[in-house]
Amino acid sequence: MGDIRRRGAVVLGIAGLVAPLTLALGATPAQAATCMTQAGPYQKQAEKFLGRPVDGRQSTADCEAIQAFRTKHGITPNIGYAGSGTWGVMDLMNKQKAVGKNPDKAGTCPVDKGRIACVDLTLQLSWIQDGDRIVHGPVPVRTGQDGYETRTGLKKVSWRKVDHVSSIYDVSMPYSQFFDGGQAFHAVGASMWKPPGSHGCVNMTTIDAKKYWSLLKNGDEVFVYGRKPGT
Repeated sequence: MGDIRRRGAVVLGIAGLVAPLTLALGATPAQAATCMTQAGPYQKQAEKFLGRPVDGRQSTADCEAIQAFRTKHGITPNIGYAGSGTWGVMDLMNKQKAVGKNPDKAGTCPVDKGRIACVDLTLQLSWIQDGDRIVHGPVPVRTGQDGYETRTGLKKVSWRKVDHVSSIYDVSMPYSQFFDGGQAFHAVGASMWKPPGSHGCVNMTTIDAKKYWSLLKNGDEVFVYGRKPGT
């Protein structure tokens, strides 16, 4: 959220919601929050993810489970529909889980820099390592949305402020550690899977932001690579 580039851009989420035409034509909030009777294009995948019977048919219980998932992770509108917006988040979660405790199997993040914070934009994961030893993570993060991408490359933590407030967006950025202009690690009070993403910063939970604060210092290196889905 500390990105110093343009503000007010219209952005897209992880993927556009595939929804009935009535929603696209402007359903009211009350209508948008109701359960959908038809199955979505990712119905079976959503059912499997949520532990529902996998039959590809939308039931009331399916709809309520999908709706609860979307609401929890800030996917709007909060309907019970297994569209690409729903599955995009679920698929990312599956991929993150599959990484386990070895997020850099390909050896992309440098191991010759001492302590370094790594950010994989493709998987929306971050971790801190000393050489090839991971000292924290991997943890899910929320990086820059389309038009406000978190910039890739090798950087350094340049300044830190535990109670920073963005001068651009007038929002709190607890445990900020800036590594590229206005882009920083910092805590947010939102789901790490809430689309479409940040304004360039690497968002994380308060617990993880505190841990990063305790492990990093000015001059420590940060390596950002990959490409966030939807950018």
